[in-house]
Amino acid sequence: MDVINALGRRKSSVARVYLSEGSGKITINKKDITEYFPSSILQFVVKQPLALLDATEKYDIKANLDGGGYTGQSQALRLAIARALVKINPEDKAALRKEGFITRDAREVERKKPGRPKARRRFQFSKR
Repeated sequence: MDVINALGRRKSSVARVYLSEGSGKITINKKDITEYFPSSILQFVVKQPLALLDATEKYDIKANLDGGGYTGQSQALRLAIARALVKINPEDKAALRKEGFITRDAREVERKKPGRPKARRRFQFSKR
């Protein structure tokens, strides 16, 4: 098996993933996953699709993460890993979809409008 790549996005984060056969090592921006995501919850989020298919020890993952915050990045990485796993074995798609790992979360931050302090918030109004 050669290297399989996939893309995942969430909010303003983009995750490019390169999956190859190996021992389960996850490298993000040339750092180990435990170094990049010190929070165990975020590490768990990233590993969810692998854990679902019992493939935690099967593949080495190299990822480039860009933009957004750490939550968005971890979820973008989860989507990219799920997509890469589907490329390897299309039969896994149903199981991953059932858990919601294939669906791209399209929610983005709404832009700020002119004449308002935020996207929808209006300036304080007083009749007096």
